[in-house]
Amino acid sequence: MKHFSLFSLFFILSLTVTSAVAAEYHYVTPETMKSWLDEKQPITIVDIQIEKDYVQHHLPGSIATYAYPVKTDQQRTAIDKAVEQYKKDGKNMIIVCPRGAGGAKRCYDYLKASDVPEEKLVILKGGAEGWPYKEMFVSGK
Repeated sequence: MKHFSLFSLFFILSLTVTSAVAAEYHYVTPETMKSWLDEKQPITIVDIQIEKDYVQHHLPGSIATYAYPVKTDQQRTAIDKAVEQYKKDGKNMIIVCPRGAGGAKRCYDYLKASDVPEEKLVILKGGAEGWPYKEMFVSGK
């Protein structure tokens, strides 16, 4: 019985620590982002899709970083152009990745670590693949 109790206590503590350590990310729905674009809100779109996908479809005015999946130093360094843009204009930043998941979170973390305030960062929910307004995409570089 003692063994079970210690195990249970350890399990509960590990869940508590895991949830306390887990980062929270801010997301924006495609509908809200579309309204921001329609209203010409001052935003910077940081697109981390690979080059082939970016060339096929991206949102107008986005910064092409080709940083996906944001796992290497070279990929993280590619995001520095977005950091520089933030330092110039201080606009809110929307991160667009293929599906709005792991790569977007790593980009968010990198931008945050590069002194972009977290309140300025959001991830497009569903990423480029989940963007329902395909007519807004442009192609080419």
